[in-house]
Amino acid sequence: MGIETFDVFVIGSGTAGKTVAYDCAAEGMKVAIADHREFGGTCALRGCDPKTVLLAATEARHLSESLKGKGIVSAPEINWQDLQKFKDSFTQAVPASTEKKLKKAGIRMYHQSPQFLDENTLSVEGKTVKAKKIVIATGQKPRVLKIPGREHVLYSEDFLSMPELPESIVFIGAGYVGMEFAHIAARCGVKVTVVEFGDRPLGPFEEDIVAHLTKASEALGIEFIFHAEVTKVEKLRKNYRVFFQKNGKEEQITVQLVFNTAGRVPSIDDFDLDKGNVAFEKNGVTVNEFLQSTTNDSVYACGDVSASGSLPLTPTSSQEARVVSLNLRKGRNTKMDFPPVPSVVFTIPQLASIGLTEAEAKKKGYDIRVEYKSVPKWFNAKRINEETYAYKTIVDKKRDLILGAHIIAPHAGEMINLFVLALCGKLKPDHLKAMIFAYPTWGNDIKGMV
Repeated sequence: MGIETFDVFVIGSGTAGKTVAYDCAAEGMKVAIADHREFGGTCALRGCDPKTVLLAATEARHLSESLKGKGIVSAPEINWQDLQKFKDSFTQAVPASTEKKLKKAGIRMYHQSPQFLDENTLSVEGKTVKAKKIVIATGQKPRVLKIPGREHVLYSEDFLSMPELPESIVFIGAGYVGMEFAHIAARCGVKVTVVEFGDRPLGPFEEDIVAHLTKASEALGIEFIFHAEVTKVEKLRKNYRVFFQKNGKEEQITVQLVFNTAGRVPSIDDFDLDKGNVAFEKNGVTVNEFLQSTTNDSVYACGDVSASGSLPLTPTSSQEARVVSLNLRKGRNTKMDFPPVPSVVFTIPQLASIGLTEAEAKKKGYDIRVEYKSVPKWFNAKRINEETYAYKTIVDKKRDLILGAHIIAPHAGEMINLFVLALCGKLKPDHLKAMIFAYPTWGNDIKGMV
């Protein structure tokens, strides 16, 4: 049997990979796509989407708790099994639906991770295939903790599919995933402890705003252990013992389940990239401004697996996929240009950020005006009895342009999108203040933040 040749071979069936595959197939190219897991990608199956479905129930509980005695008699009880069934209604149909759409588009599917044999040749499902262009879009996977007992530690997708809740959980790491899951679990009645190597959660975010989230988390019952390095996990008869070093001393905590939420790394280990002459680094496949491999012109990388410098988020994956798609279909002439990118932590309340922090702005030498306030008495917070509402905005005095915005609020994720428009459109504070927004809405509040 001869070696089959494709115009484009995509590795990874998530947001980025599917976008490239569909675009190229629509252009009449012969396209294949491969994934060693269910087709559909992390966001739809094991990430953002199922996470926020679980979050919704805890949002309802939090709002009811806040309004108890102010018209609400009691907060609803969360039934974890029913919530899991609801979540499954979003995720279970994704693989079959994805494969059906790929087949309809004429895209050949392989259910295995391919390995490079040379710059344009892959081995997959026991077959040898060639491709004029190869696109790596495999995203990221959890970082493995190199400690004794790591086989006892669970990961984010295990949390999302837990059949029942334990009495206690330790999350190792206070990044996005650790903080979001800690809030979900705590509102479902679990005793939660977060062990973090640093001195606070969410290291890259604005410190003053994170402080409000830390306080709100502690009020929820979440216990933080900072400046702590986990050294070992030991299995007991029913529970697990987590050992950690803090202030030069070994301490321990016993819980029912332990989750590794210490970050993610590019998923590139299975591909024999060296044989394909594909350079890679800590942050993923090394690419140029066209998202093309710097060492193999036939290879492109997009999404979380590319070392492009963008944040590992679904919207940036889509943007990178668009660039790769254009370069494959129209010739290499589209560079990746990163607009200001918002980040949202889906805790309760949400924490959202775009642009520079105060420290980053000072480091870059800007002469800045900073406005930082805690505003739980503003109407939108007061009407739902929300005690945590704060913002910090950073403005370049010289140009009178907004450099950064950071918000903690129940709807911070939606509010930050208005700052996306402001930063991308280079709107000045007076431009925002002159606009008329619907009142009383959370979006209208941004006029008071600049």
